[in-house]
Amino acid sequence: MKVYSFALVALCLVACSKKEMVIKDNPDTPSTITYTESTEDIVNPERGFFQYAEIRASNYIPLDQATLASYRNSQQVNGAKYSVSSSLVYVEYVLDSFVTSPLSASFLSNFNKDCAAARGAGVKLIPRFIYTNTTHSGNCAEQAVCPLYGDATKAVILGHIAQLKPSLQQNADVIACMQLGFIGIWGENYYSDHFGDASGNGQGKLLDDNWTDRIAVLKALLDALPTSRMVQVRIPQLKERFVYGVSANVLSNALTEMEAFTGTDKARIGFHNDCFLSSTNDEGTYTDYGNSSSPAKDATTALRNFEMADSKFTAVGGETCDNSYSPQNDCGPAGMAQQEFASFHYSFLNAQYNLDVNDDWVTGGCMDEIKQKMGYRFVLRNATIPAKVTKGGSISLMLNIDNVGYASPFNQRPVQLILRNKTSGKITAIQFNTDIRKWYAGSISLRDDLTLPAGLEIGSYELLLNMPDNYASLATRPEYSIRLANNDLWDATTGYNKLNASIEIQ
Repeated sequence: MKVYSFALVALCLVACSKKEMVIKDNPDTPSTITYTESTEDIVNPERGFFQYAEIRASNYIPLDQATLASYRNSQQVNGAKYSVSSSLVYVEYVLDSFVTSPLSASFLSNFNKDCAAARGAGVKLIPRFIYTNTTHSGNCAEQAVCPLYGDATKAVILGHIAQLKPSLQQNADVIACMQLGFIGIWGENYYSDHFGDASGNGQGKLLDDNWTDRIAVLKALLDALPTSRMVQVRIPQLKERFVYGVSANVLSNALTEMEAFTGTDKARIGFHNDCFLSSTNDEGTYTDYGNSSSPAKDATTALRNFEMADSKFTAVGGETCDNSYSPQNDCGPAGMAQQEFASFHYSFLNAQYNLDVNDDWVTGGCMDEIKQKMGYRFVLRNATIPAKVTKGGSISLMLNIDNVGYASPFNQRPVQLILRNKTSGKITAIQFNTDIRKWYAGSISLRDDLTLPAGLEIGSYELLLNMPDNYASLATRPEYSIRLANNDLWDATTGYNKLNASIEIQ
């Protein structure tokens, strides 16, 4: 056979052009495969429009696994012009029974059961613990929102976080990220009885002690979670003052790529904007709240710039809250909705609020684009793959991928080449040397020489791409694996993406 092959090559040298010889006649030449892009709204983990749930400690109704699982299918949003498919559920835990006392054993047990329900349903949670989401009017400067507000003291909060820590550690696999919460009405860190009242009802700014107390709560929550999980804060200035001190300037440095995804506190603080696209400064999101020696003042430009830079490397989400900022919060070109999503690297948004703002995206024709691009969206353009390799050698691969979404994944997960033996069906996984959290919006060239395991048998193998969850408890669950935004590649039974290629191990 070898003599015959050499004779063919010699004949081709005489009869064929160099181009024909390389493409048609050399079996060792890697082939390039092209793929088609999908327009489907894909239910991928840790991204997209989230569903909302409220649980009150005084009347604890646990999450229902069947309901959570149904969110993965298209659901018409009540009162809205749109439907969504969701892999995320925001859960607001209202600790109304424990404003002055420790959490009960039954509450902690129920929280663990909620996490188990999420795990069974194939979704992840975004928990926020608060003490009140009820306002009352009265004779005060704010009129509609008057003290007393009903949040807890620092000592109570720190005690609750300490109680929650074992459950947060145990269930981190199904916690996409957490929101700081705890302080103030809705856990938005604004109207507060114990951490400084920056509203017109109180001192109108935050003092050094107020910042110090807020920083202590944030630090406790970061310490309660594994370093693999991020905590979102309501205002970017809190991150600046956590990192650089209570006198930090609004022009403080944002995260750098070198600092990002390192597990440090600085790298683990993201943002939730609960008044996204509501005004020029999003209802105080980008205000400088001062300190003991400086007044509160507008800092919209500086804090927006800080968050735009920092959010490239952190978890960002939230909700819309007011439609009066129209047409700015509408679809482009009249509005800037898509531009803002991209500039602040949004991964998720509330599907159920504010319906007036969100409905305008349907009317304006950009809702489908927003649904597709929220978070990451990986489109495999082409792959260059060898036809055969020697047993014990390595596979040289190149995959060209575009992330057409607004953000990269904010949680770590492996990227694996799967070799599935065509005869036995045996699976071999080889990990790429890449960090998927750095697959930012734009083009990704995934090039690697992957060493074959020494014991891999000679034979023919189908090639697939796998991007599973980083936790062993979820790693084999297809619901928690990333699906490429391509036609006809997804294997729903395994969570693998087919590369439409085979390789011979000789």
